[in-house]
Amino acid sequence: MTLTAATSPSDAGTRTTAAPAAVVREWNAIATDTIKTSLGPRPSGQVAIWEGFVSVAVYNAVVGIEGGYALYKWHERGPAKASSAAAAATAAHDVLLTYFPAFKERLDTAYADSLAALPAGQARDRGVDYGKRAAARIIELREGDGRFADVPFTASPAPGVWRPTPPAFQPFIDTWLARLRPLLLASPQQFRPGGPPALSSARYAEDVQEVKAMGAKTGSGRSAQQTETALFFSGNLVEQVQTAVRDHATRHRLGIAETARLFAAVNASATDAVVTAWDAKFHYGSWRPITAIRLADTDGNPATTADPAWEPLLLTPPHPDYIAGHTTVAAAVARALTGVLGTSRIDLYVPSEVTGTTRFYGSADGLNRDVVDARVWGGVHSRTADVTGCRVGTHVAAWALDHYFQPLAKDGTQPTRTARQDKVAEPKCGDDTD
Repeated sequence: MTLTAATSPSDAGTRTTAAPAAVVREWNAIATDTIKTSLGPRPSGQVAIWEGFVSVAVYNAVVGIEGGYALYKWHERGPAKASSAAAAATAAHDVLLTYFPAFKERLDTAYADSLAALPAGQARDRGVDYGKRAAARIIELREGDGRFADVPFTASPAPGVWRPTPPAFQPFIDTWLARLRPLLLASPQQFRPGGPPALSSARYAEDVQEVKAMGAKTGSGRSAQQTETALFFSGNLVEQVQTAVRDHATRHRLGIAETARLFAAVNASATDAVVTAWDAKFHYGSWRPITAIRLADTDGNPATTADPAWEPLLLTPPHPDYIAGHTTVAAAVARALTGVLGTSRIDLYVPSEVTGTTRFYGSADGLNRDVVDARVWGGVHSRTADVTGCRVGTHVAAWALDHYFQPLAKDGTQPTRTARQDKVAEPKCGDDTD
């Protein structure tokens, strides 16, 4: 069941030296604030990229000392008596400073505060040294990965083809995400889905008719609750996830290694979900609902009718419809959570700055369903783009958890899967019953 409440999640930022796991949560909050302040209200999946970089660096810094889990693309274990809390703070600080140098003063201040709260001595010093090496490893791995490359979208406007949408008519934003080297997957195309429905198909007409009726700014068929759902998920989804995961880790008293692993699995999966979604957007370049509805008289489908004045509830982001980034990322997060936790009960309190409310999600199915519906009811995505994105995000995270962040065998060398993990059912995708 999904419940809505006006209360906020418990404070996850308070740290004491007796709870080193809080260092991971604290630096996740610092990272989120840094990324948000730097990028502003950018309607792109770029936020997930930086969260992923920070999280895998912190993960290596922590589990390289604490043990228990396979390192991410690294083989350098840390000193057994080093402070994993100091390593975590150092790794996060150094990665953020590398990619966001304009925030040096505030990052350095936060880092000094983190170290001051830890006992001085050899353990802290060793942790700092190992954290620096963990950060340097991630920075080295990401060299030449395609960030900010010039990737022009050159498809000419035609029926079904994306073009800038009103009111701002912005160009396709951050096209380089479609070619970025993933954190976990072999390539951006690894989970590229088949194409969207043909313009002449009944499925396409159903998609257009649904979003036209349910996603309109005025005169829609939405209930007040459906409108609230659309608004709830209209902001920065990745930021919502960070807050929810911090709260989950706090309430469940996860240790520092378990906390670092949870953030790494969630955020690295989200990173590759964004890359996969942008690859599909760039490859298929399908037009958004606002264009499809206003130009329905050009699609050749007798079951659609044009409404040149139609407007969606939400502003349409400046990138193609298929597949939906929101649902791809949400499903990857949900599947990463079920994989790490070993249960379909994700127990998340997700906040929304847009509505000022917090929703409780007990199951991955419930989260996926609401995000799928929200983007249709917001008028910015077709249901097919949403459901397909959800399926793809699920596949991305399932593959990721099969290959990374796995518990080590007793001899400390070979990753193993648990029977409990294998029995967890794959989360559903709204009306997806396959």
